[in-house]
This record gives sequence, structure tokens and C-alpha cells, in this order.
Amino acid sequence: MEFRLLGPVESWRGAERLPVSSRHQRSVLAALALSPGRAVSVSALVDAVWEENPPASARRQVIKLVSRLRATLGDAITTRSGDYVLNAEPSQVDVGVFEEAVAEARQLAVTDPAGAADVVRKALSLWRGPALSGVTPGLAVQATRLEESRLTALADAIDWELATGGHAAVVAELTVLVADHPLRERLVGQLMVALHRSGRTTEALGVYRRTHERLAEDLALTPGAELQQLHVTILRDDAVPTAPAPPSRTVPRQLPCAVAGFTGRASQLKELTALLDRDETVVISAINGTAGVGKTALAVHWAHQIADRFPDGQLYVNLRGYDPSGEPVQPAEAIRGFLDALGVPAPRIPTGLAEQAALYRSQLADRRILVVLDNARDASQVRPLLPGSAQCLTVVTSRDALGGLIASEGARAVPVDLMSTAEAHDLLASRLGQERLDAEPQAVSDLIELCVHLPLALSVAAARATLTSMLSLAELAGQLRDVRDRLHALDIGDTGVDVSAVFSWSYRTLSAAAARMFRLLALHPGPVISVSAAASLTGTDRVRTRVALVELTRAQLLTEPGTGRFAYHDLLRAYSAGKACEDEDEQARQDAMHRMLNHYLHTAHAGVLLLNPPNDRLFLGRPRPGVVVDELADDEQAWQWFTTEWLVFAAAVERAAGAGFATHAWQLAWCVSSFSIRAGHWRQLVATQLVAIAAAERAGEPQGQAWCLRELARAYIRLGRHADARDSLRGAIALDERRGDLVGQARGYNTLGIVAYAQDDYQEALEHGESAYALFHAAGHVAGQADALNAIGWMQTQLGRHREALRYCDEALALHRVVGSRHGEADTWDSIGCAHHNLGEHRLAVSSYHNALVLYEKLGARHPQADTLIRLGDTHRAAGDRRAAHDAWRQALPILDDLHHADADVLRARLAEPAA
Repeated sequence: MEFRLLGPVESWRGAERLPVSSRHQRSVLAALALSPGRAVSVSALVDAVWEENPPASARRQVIKLVSRLRATLGDAITTRSGDYVLNAEPSQVDVGVFEEAVAEARQLAVTDPAGAADVVRKALSLWRGPALSGVTPGLAVQATRLEESRLTALADAIDWELATGGHAAVVAELTVLVADHPLRERLVGQLMVALHRSGRTTEALGVYRRTHERLAEDLALTPGAELQQLHVTILRDDAVPTAPAPPSRTVPRQLPCAVAGFTGRASQLKELTALLDRDETVVISAINGTAGVGKTALAVHWAHQIADRFPDGQLYVNLRGYDPSGEPVQPAEAIRGFLDALGVPAPRIPTGLAEQAALYRSQLADRRILVVLDNARDASQVRPLLPGSAQCLTVVTSRDALGGLIASEGARAVPVDLMSTAEAHDLLASRLGQERLDAEPQAVSDLIELCVHLPLALSVAAARATLTSMLSLAELAGQLRDVRDRLHALDIGDTGVDVSAVFSWSYRTLSAAAARMFRLLALHPGPVISVSAAASLTGTDRVRTRVALVELTRAQLLTEPGTGRFAYHDLLRAYSAGKACEDEDEQARQDAMHRMLNHYLHTAHAGVLLLNPPNDRLFLGRPRPGVVVDELADDEQAWQWFTTEWLVFAAAVERAAGAGFATHAWQLAWCVSSFSIRAGHWRQLVATQLVAIAAAERAGEPQGQAWCLRELARAYIRLGRHADARDSLRGAIALDERRGDLVGQARGYNTLGIVAYAQDDYQEALEHGESAYALFHAAGHVAGQADALNAIGWMQTQLGRHREALRYCDEALALHRVVGSRHGEADTWDSIGCAHHNLGEHRLAVSSYHNALVLYEKLGARHPQADTLIRLGDTHRAAGDRRAAHDAWRQALPILDDLHHADADVLRARLAEPAA
């Protein structure tokens, strides 16, 4: 396929032009084709289609536009991590062909200027009109950049043609160009040279006079020194150079000092250099990352590495986008500093920003200069400072991702994350010496983790260790271990490197809503928070919450590791906790905590009832005002929600217990138990239930104690801790007897039957099942009766009473279907399969096991799924089909390995036997 942007935007497949009908579609296609083979975010495409004020439905409209393009272009557009990619090489896009040809010509011009001019002329023939015609205004800056590249390449070609005696041939063309661009002094000078060499000196001087008058009238300026010198040369009738001879120029060298002891960032340096070697106009917008991650250090280090590639100089400005003063540098101030550095006389510098920017671009038009824009606030601060010349390179660092530059100016993103362990170790070694690190290896590992791999924190810690030589690294790590005091321990009295102060520079830029969100996030136990949980913390709706979270992400105070999931590291958590204590009173913090716990409790309760409809129910009442409860449509959505949130549960239960929300603690622990049992999170479940039981006991809530003791026993059974399980169940049954809770007692006896079965005491297990059934029956609890009947049937099978077992299990299956318990139905199908197996009815056993497996897989019940697969394999082996047996066992083995289950080694031994 071929994509044409140098004129009306078009796509071609061979000789067939593919229809791209609407302006919006053409804008999306153009934005993708400007970055062939690279991921372009939906946000960047929104910016490309709507320059300002996109509609609320913009993201949805862009997705539809891409879908329509795919219908036309086929698999040319693919998705990568939520972004879109045009699967094309630069050689398939006319812009790439043009830029490659111009780069080739500039190399060829050293030895063959005539040949170089021919190459550029051929490249210019690719232009079919103004670049990016027929698109929306969001790509206007890109169109301007391409036009600037065209004019610069054309001027280069004319220079080479003048150098080889082609002055007469270019007069007509230059006359038109100067009429169209009367203030481009390079073109004016070329026309003067061509006319003078063609014997038309009077006309050449007239061109100068008109340009002088135009500059004075329009901009109150005089021609540049280069054009003035050419004018004098023609007046004297001296030998005119091939092209206007440049006067002696000021070569700015503004880069800050190279970073001493710079380490790491090899992948980013390689990526940056690879971009440079492509010899195209590059704006590196996202050397971007959070505060203290080393963006400036990386940019300055790399700039020094490549400075020799920019012989006309290096410009640098700290834009103070995130600065203690709170006042970012205005673009006009930055441009004025650059013009001064470039040697432009003060009288020639106009007052307006647009005029200054035009003069700045003119100064850079024929120079190869590196421009470093450090610590930018946003894209609007950067845009006026971007050169128009393809020979210049601009590097921008910011805590903002600068998505607008990526979309409109074709900027390349180079994100900088926290350091790897190896990089962090090298940084400490560069500051403290390898010998000191070798003396305390564990302390070094602790320091790296406590500083969360953040370069600034690591550097400050190293400085403290250097300033206090008697302080061991282990002692320093000890001072950093308390997260509440960690920021204080990283203060060495210099606000420029004070971690807390550096974070504050980002915090001050936030809107009131985002700042409040940042403060209250410290109340969340982590490690990640959803939009709904964050909305509950602040008591706002999801839309406003999402806006605040996106603002925090753009300010690099949060990351978004998964769609709609947000996180930050421990040092930022400590800073936000401090701000919460400063700016939120105790009642506000308690209310936010209450809402957040309500979110998890109400959603988890709805989820557990979907996973197991006949389960016991809590009486929660209505959620508090401001609580956002996730709507779960079915058991599959419930399972996905628990899977996504399970890392939060243990921390949430502990946070609730410690903050005085004992009822929330045990209720949430109970709600997540069924999922944790099925998913194999048994060790975490033990820890969670112990916290919940202690909280319920302190609060004097025996129901909570009993319910959580039963869940604790279920986890102990999975871990093979049968004595502990018995103790927990006896405690639960005793509490339920005192409370007169028949259902609770029945559940206790049912679970005691599972313990007895695990210890091979099938008669005791049967008796417990019968006790449970009697209690469930007395309480009128149908779902419990179904569970107990299945348990009785299973024990009858273990005792060799297989026909009796089938009678109990058939009755259990019918009741499970009545109450809608798919998990109970799966368990019962497994029991029926076992009975048929022992009766030698292998076909019926295989069918029953398959029924159980279908349900277990839908429910995500991994451990029961593995058990049933093992029994299915046993049935196949008994039927003489060893290959099918091995297939079933092989499916079970990775599940047991993931669960770290002891049966994995037993199964591995079976698989070692020949399959045939």
C-alpha cells in the first residue's frame, strides 16, 4: 500500500485509489501515516481531529473512524496496547520518501552538488499541492512543518544549482518564490545572486530595496547582516559567492554542565540516538516521567553526547514548568533569550510573540542547532519555541506527556520510568564506591527498595551517607523504613534536591479537584485503585473523578498501569498522606475512608452472591451518599472484578480494622473468601481472616467471629493444616450455638466433614454431613441441604456404597438447580462422576466429569477443576485409554503448580509413566 500526504491525503493499493471520504477519516489516516509503524494513542488522534474543545464523545468517534478506515484498508491498521498502528514502512509514505531523498542529497552535495540538486528536484515532484490538504485544523502545525521542509529543501537545491552555474535557469522560479515569501531572506539573497550573475544587477539591487522597505514597514526591522553584506558586494561589483556568504555567527553553547557520574538509562539513550540517526525533524516531547526520575539528567547527558553533530550550537532553557517559584517562563521570554544567544541585535527583535517566533525560526532555518527545552509545563509553552528547520533537533523534558505535540508536531515519546535494580545499584556505586556497597549488600538492597528506585531519592540517600561517614548504610535504611518519616529522612537542606519539595512543585500546579483527589488517595490501601473506588473516596461521580485522575497522571503524580487502574509509589504516597493530614480534617478523612470501604463491601457482596447465589447474605443497608458501587451483571463479571481487585482486599481489611471499621473488616473478609478459595489465594486468605476475626472480637461481634472462623478453616483445609481447621470450626460452632444460628452450625459441621475426609476418616465425615443436613433441614435452608446431600453422597462413594451415593447426589443436583448454584452443581457432577467410575461405568463417569469441568472453567474454580481433571484421567486409564488419561493430567498439572500444591509432584510422577 501507499499513503500520500504531500497534497490531498490519499491511500492507494497498487493502481487503485482507496476511498477515504470524510475529513475526519483523512485526519486520522494522516496522523497515523505521519508515524508509520509506531503506536499512536486515541488521545493523540482526538487532538489531530479536533484542535481544541473536542466533544465529549471524541474518543468514541475516533474509535468509529478507525473502524471505518479498517474496513477500507484491511489489516493495515492494528491495535497495540490500546493504541493504533499503521503497519507501513516510511518508504510507503510519500513524506518518508521525500525526507529520505533530501537527507541523501545533503550528503551527496559535498561531492556532487548538481547530482544533489537533481535528487531534491525529483523528491519535490512528490508534492501534489499543499501538504495534508482536506484534513481538519488539528493537523495545521504538521502541515506548516512539512511546507517548511519543502521550502528548505528547495532552497538547498537552488544553492547547489547556483554553485554549478545554473543562475539563469532559476531566476523565474526565484522571482515567484520571493513574491510568495517576501521576508525569507535566504530566497531573496538567492534571487539577487541569480540576477546579478545573469547581468541584471539593477534588478538585483531593486529586489534588495523592496525587501528593505517591506521589513521596515511590516516588522520595523532591517535586513540581516548576511543580506546586507551581499548588497554591499553587488554594489561594489565584487565577485559574488555561489550563495550569500554567511557572516561570522555567534555559536551558542548553552548546555548545562554534564552530569557527573551519570549511570543507567541505556535503553532510552539507544532509543534517542536511533531517532537522531533517522535524520528527520524530531521533537522528543516525552523525555517525560514523574518528579525526581532524572529527565533533565538524561536529556543533558545525551545532549553532550551528540553536541558535535550540531556545529552551529546548542540552545538550552529551563522553562520552569514545575518550579518552586510557581511561575513558568513565558515563551516570549525564552525566545528573547535564544535570539540574544544567536547574536541578533536588540533593535532587530520585534515585540510581539508571533513576530519573535518567526524571526527565531528564520535564524535557525539554515543552521544545524540542538534545542533543549527543559521542564516544560505543557504543549502551549513549547510550540512557539520549536524550530521550523529539518536540520535542527528539539529535545523537550516534562512531567506532562505533551500528547498534543505527539499528535500535531510528530513528536516522539521517550518515557523515563523508575530505575531498574541494576541501574539503581550502579547509581549508588558511582556516588559511594563499590567497596562500600560490597560491605553491606543487604543494606544496599533495602535502600534501593526504600527509595522506590527513584534516582533523586537514591542520590539524596547517597549524599546523606557521604555527609555522615559514621552512618552505616544499614542505619540509613533503618531511618528510611518508617514511611511516615521517610521524606524527612531524605531532606538534606536544599530545596532543589528535597524530595518532598520536588513533589510539591507538581502538586501546586493541580486544580482544586485533582489536589483533593491526590490527598485522599493516601487513605486507599493500594497497590492500585479503580475509578469507582476513587470516586467513592472523594464522593464525586465517575466522570469528574476520571478527569481528576487523568490530570494527576499527566502531572506524573500517578501512573495508569492498566486501563482505569491508577497507582503511585511509596514516596508519593507518603507525600500525599502528609498533605491529607495538613489540608483535610479528621472527620473528612473518616468520611472518605467510610465511603471507600462501602464501595468495596457493597460491590464484593453483590459479587459473591453472583458467584454463589444461594450463599448467606449480609444485611448491609444502603450505601452511604457519594459511594459508587460497580454494577456486576453476572458471575463472569463478578469473577473478573474479584480477580482485578484481589490485591487490594487484604490491605483493605487491614486498613478497615486499624481505622476503627471492625464491621467492614470482617464483612469484607467474608465476602472475598469464596473467590479466594476458588482462585487458590489460600495463604493470603488465612492472613485476612485472622485480621478480621480479631477485629470482630474487639468489636464484640460474635457473628463476624463465627463466619470468619469458618472461612479460616476452609483456607486451612486447602493448606493441609487440618488440626488448625478443626480448632477454628469448633470455635465457630460454639459461637453459633450460643447465638442459636442453625445455619451457621450446619455449615460448621459440613466443613468438619471435609476435614475428616481429608484425613481419610470417611465414617466421621459421613456423620458430620448427616448432622449438617439435619440442621439445614430444620432451618429450611434449601441450598444448605443441597450441599449436605452432595457431601453425604460423596462419603457414601468413599465407603463403597456407590448406588446409594448416586441417589443422594441426584437429589442434591436437583436442589442446586432449583436455587441456581452453579458451583454446587459442578461439585455434584464431580461426585456423580466418581460414583460411576467406581461402578465401572466409565462412559457415564467421563460425561459427568465433563459437565463439572465446563462449569468449573466458567466459574474460574481452579483447584476443583484440577481435582476433576485428575479423576477424569483416572477414569480414562481405567477404561484403557492411557493417552486420554495423560491429556487430562497434563491439563491439571500447571494449575497445581500455580497453586504450589503438593499433589503436583504426585501427578508429575504419573505423567512420567508411558502414555501408550
